[in-house]
Parts: sequence; C-alpha cells; structure tokens
Amino acid sequence: MFPSEFTLTLFRHPATPAPVVRTIEAHAVRAADGGLELAYCLRGDMARLLIPAPENPDCADRLWEHSCFEAFVGVLGEAAYHEFNFSPSGQWAAYAFSAYRQRDETRALLVAPQIIARLFAGRLEIEVVMASSLLPPRAGAATLQIGLTAVIEAADTVDGSHSYWALRHPSALPDFHHRDGFALDLPPPPPVF
Repeated sequence: MFPSEFTLTLFRHPATPAPVVRTIEAHAVRAADGGLELAYCLRGDMARLLIPAPENPDCADRLWEHSCFEAFVGVLGEAAYHEFNFSPSGQWAAYAFSAYRQRDETRALLVAPQIIARLFAGRLEIEVVMASSLLPPRAGAATLQIGLTAVIEAADTVDGSHSYWALRHPSALPDFHHRDGFALDLPPPPPVF
C-alpha cells in the first residue's frame, strides 16, 4: 500500500481497549499541487469490527461515532486548523477551527476529498486525496502540522466499543484536537519547474 520507510504507526489511547485491532499504520505526503495524500491500513479481526458499509460519497456529520479515519491539519505557528473525517463508507466531513475546539463557521470546506476504501480478510485500507483548497489558508508554502487519527468501533467488546488511535496522545483522555497530538510535520512540496 505504501513504502515501509514512510509508514507511521498510530497508537491506541491507553484508556480505550482494542482487543480485536492488531495495528493501524498511516502515511501522509504533500502532493506536488499543494494537496495532501493520506493512507491508512488497519489490521485486525474484521468480523468483530463495525465497518460502515459503502454509501454515496457525500458530506456527513458525526462520522466519528463509528469507525472512521481522521486528519487534523494546521500550519506551523498558527492556532487555526482543519479536521477531516473519512469513513470507510466513502462519506466525509471537514471542519475549520480558528483555535482549539473553536469552530470557524465563516470557512466552508465543501470540496469532496477522493476516498478509496478496500476491505480484505484481516485488513481495511483507506486512501484519501485532498485538494489544496481544503487545507488551512497559507498552507501552500508552509510546513503543515498533522495529527493522523482513527476511531474504531468493535461489535462485541464488553469493556468499551470504541478505541481511539493517534500518532501521539498528549492527554489523559482521548483528545484529537490537542495541538501536541499534531505530531507529523510536513514541509511544503518542492517547487515545480
């Protein structure tokens, strides 16, 4: 799916058990056109996970209530950031924030990302291509700080049906909006001549 030298591991928040998930790996790269390309690979017991079935690839709210993959994207040195949710169903959501958990209702993120989901025995793969217009203002020539995350819903666990995964968990409770969790720095793409 992606080269191993660029593979990042998502870690389960210690407060959320996940007995049926073995690993979640991710990959992120800046595209030459300024956009962002993401990939996630979940390995585990797919029969015991609740994976949303394919639907029309529309914008939808509250995707994080079920299994979904996410990206939090900010510009280095700025408080504003964007949250993206990518469901295995093909549905997506995008939200702009002016600061920590402060929604910016003046900024509408309506360009649909391209999402490809593939379900196999023992693994789920998600690939996402996002246009540069979905990224925060001034992202083009700046270093991006990114939090790659996932919410995974299990069908048959007794001790909690949701587990929360991220590159880094800076809080005692899962909090993907915490800027210290934006643990991946991606420089701007090289200029095209």
